[in-house]
Amino acid sequence: MFFYGSNMSDFVSPVTDRGERSGFLLSGGFRLSFKVEGQGHPILVIGSAAYYARCFPAFLRQRCRFHFIDHCGFAARIDASDDRDFSLDRVVEDIERMRRDLALDRFCILGHSGHGYMALAYAARFPQHVTHVVMVGTAPSQSAAMLEAAEARFEAEADAGRKAVLQRDLAALADDIAVEPDARFRHLLLRLAARSWFDPSYDARPLWKDVPVNDPVFDHLWGEVFRDIDIRALAEKLDVPVMIALGAHDYLIGPPRTWQAYLPAFAKVRLETFAKSGHTPPLEEPEAFAEALLSFMEQ
Repeated sequence: MFFYGSNMSDFVSPVTDRGERSGFLLSGGFRLSFKVEGQGHPILVIGSAAYYARCFPAFLRQRCRFHFIDHCGFAARIDASDDRDFSLDRVVEDIERMRRDLALDRFCILGHSGHGYMALAYAARFPQHVTHVVMVGTAPSQSAAMLEAAEARFEAEADAGRKAVLQRDLAALADDIAVEPDARFRHLLLRLAARSWFDPSYDARPLWKDVPVNDPVFDHLWGEVFRDIDIRALAEKLDVPVMIALGAHDYLIGPPRTWQAYLPAFAKVRLETFAKSGHTPPLEEPEAFAEALLSFMEQ
């Protein structure tokens, strides 16, 4: 049974005996879903509530209370209104609305891949609510130079088998998009498995089950905003600890060495590299990631 929350803005499920709840918050033309699971350290994970709830190990919920939330790129459209505000400011405002709706006060904010920039931008604007920032699989930017560095690393380090898988998968990308043209972003990531995962043949399709994709959001944020983002300017606004968690075999983003020039801009920063991970260490090396995350938050 479902009911409206007290502020009439969200549609939530009853809290279970394990403290779990789920629902959504309306923002313009989008329905932003959330899912709350676990107990312990409060962590807000920005991205897709459905996708990222599948990426973190169940055992970590014994030590952390996860608040998985959508942004408009992964949210269901609720009407035909012309909601075209896909700015980073809009995403940060939506995160803050979710924070208030979920009654969070002080918490760790975590973002994976491009969502790491969202987490950092939120912490820079609302530092009073953030205890820690975690950026997982995030490069200093999505600039042409970073993408070229990722490409050069793949060419230099990937073995013949990984390169063959990539070539085979990319050959099928056009057909995927032709069948489902409104989900280019999802199809692209699925066909980049050889650059994204330690196991180049990993099938990530179950992670994407029932995840809405709004391509114009990704075209703007990933293609423009994150291309030009000034990571130093954001870092210099922070006084909270920041952890940057990277996979040693992540060929999707700029290599770990590209962070070295930016680390001095952070007041408190820890860079962790996971030896048997690609783009998603929480899923690929759950025990090692959990140990690093808990150590970071409990220091």
